[in-house]
Amino acid sequence: MALNIVLHEPLIPANTGNIARTCAATGTRLHLIEPLGFSTDDKYLKRAGLDYWHAVDITYYSSFADFAAKHPDGRLFFIETNGDTYHSDAQYRDGDFFVFGKETTGIPQEIIMQYSGQVIRIPMGDATRSLNLSNTAAVVLYEALRQVGYPNMK
Repeated sequence: MALNIVLHEPLIPANTGNIARTCAATGTRLHLIEPLGFSTDDKYLKRAGLDYWHAVDITYYSSFADFAAKHPDGRLFFIETNGDTYHSDAQYRDGDFFVFGKETTGIPQEIIMQYSGQVIRIPMGDATRSLNLSNTAAVVLYEALRQVGYPNMK
């Protein structure tokens, strides 16, 4: 098994590329929910992911409903600035899914309402609205990896 990062309608190719590189380095699966705000041929996407794309297990979905239907038993954590629980207080297991919304608007409220008890956040000060998407994904992922014992990592 492995941990999973899910990007719901990402807009910025460099963020997705950076997250893909993190996935390659950690053995994490990447799930992209369309529509994407860029082409997968985008030079910025490829540059950010460097030459690690071959090491990324990536799956595309036409919608959140498509994703949810293909992972009905998946344990989902939604990362939002107004989450109820700190990312470091949640208890993670191998196979968990971490869902991140688009950079401008986050995860749609109709999705959040369906999973209200599964919304987590990273604590931060008042100087900004949010952290960068790729940084947020790395912070949450590495906490989960720490909890599950850094499988297959040295």
